[in-house]
Amino acid sequence: MADLDALTAELLAFRDARDWRQFHTLRQLIVSLNLEASELLELTQWQSDAEIDALPADPLSAEALRDECADVLLYLLLIADKTGIDLLAAARSKLRKNAEKYPVDKARGSRAKYTELK
Repeated sequence: MADLDALTAELLAFRDARDWRQFHTLRQLIVSLNLEASELLELTQWQSDAEIDALPADPLSAEALRDECADVLLYLLLIADKTGIDLLAAARSKLRKNAEKYPVDKARGSRAKYTELK
């Protein structure tokens, strides 16, 4: 938790030093998160699975992957700060919910949605 809290504090200081909070409405943050996720997706456009799997081995591609993942994380932290969401608690809660929806004995090795598991 401390690492996310420290990163969030650093991010907020960065934002506030530039007086950008005024632009960070919840809607704009959510839009920006999706734009950054799209930039991450764009790194894989028109590539085969093998080419995508090789991206981390190429220094320039690996840097682009890191940068886009970081952008997604930073916007997610801003959204969580704005809305008072404890991301670690929310993630743990979601994992518990998913464990109920996808019990190992039914979901192991299956890509079926939980509503389709027998």
